[in-house]
Amino acid sequence: MKTPLPIYYGLDVAKATLRLCGPDLPGGDLPNTAEGHAALLARLPAHAHLVCEATGGYERAVVAALQQAGRAVSVINPRCTRAAAQGGGQRAKSDAIDAAELAAYGRRYTPAPTVQLSPARRRLQELVARRAQIVAARTVEKNQLEHLRDAKVRRQAERRLRTSARDLVQIDAWIEAALAAETTLAAHAARLQQLEGIAQTNAATLLATLPELGTVNDRKAAHLCGVAPFIRQSGRWDGQRHIAGGRAAARTALYMAALTAIVRNHRLKTFYHRLVAAGKPKKVALVAVMRKIATLLNRLLRNPDFHLAD
Repeated sequence: MKTPLPIYYGLDVAKATLRLCGPDLPGGDLPNTAEGHAALLARLPAHAHLVCEATGGYERAVVAALQQAGRAVSVINPRCTRAAAQGGGQRAKSDAIDAAELAAYGRRYTPAPTVQLSPARRRLQELVARRAQIVAARTVEKNQLEHLRDAKVRRQAERRLRTSARDLVQIDAWIEAALAAETTLAAHAARLQQLEGIAQTNAATLLATLPELGTVNDRKAAHLCGVAPFIRQSGRWDGQRHIAGGRAAARTALYMAALTAIVRNHRLKTFYHRLVAAGKPKKVALVAVMRKIATLLNRLLRNPDFHLAD
């Protein structure tokens, strides 16, 4: 028996409401609550494929409910869907228009379903995001500290730094526990750390922000991390290639890993210095190391028999 082709439905997600667009569906909004999610599921046929945008977190609960019910759902970068809408001549914007454009995006581009995260990985995702927030706040405090002249203000800033340092230790302990809480997650973290330069924090960040790692080809892994240069050509003109897009947190983790790898990892160190000796700018050579690390990590998770060369 043939599997029925998916029918794409657009789902515009707001803080309080959901707007669905698809064939033969009643109009109107649904609340973005557990009751609204249940009502949404009741409206959808079994072969529905929903397309929604990442909305800073408001989409997470409904996406989890859809995935737990076995429905395919794709969470798309809003920049992509908006560019597609404007490319089709749609300049106006409303919940109803956005839902219709999301459905059209699904029909045109047939996006792959977003990976369903386990509870342990969802918790890891939140912990990693919180850790990044603490690190960013500490950087701001440290940068301001040397310019503070008022003694009371300076003491307050120093107190906040001490508090955030304790918070960071606590978050790191929670991340370690989250990695150990699921057998697959623990095995993947250990596998990633086989590569010199990947510490536990790097591994946790990549597993949290790049759940596709190990399930895609090497080129796709590099694109997801934002370390694959885009070609820029037109006629006889051949422009300089640049990296762009990708997931910023994953790219930052690769950057930190690359800084360590070009010092401690013999093969990557040799690779980096060979590129520099050939005239490549150091930044370009470092990005090439990041791309190679992304490729190696993807192979480590994709193939249990893959071993890193000495």
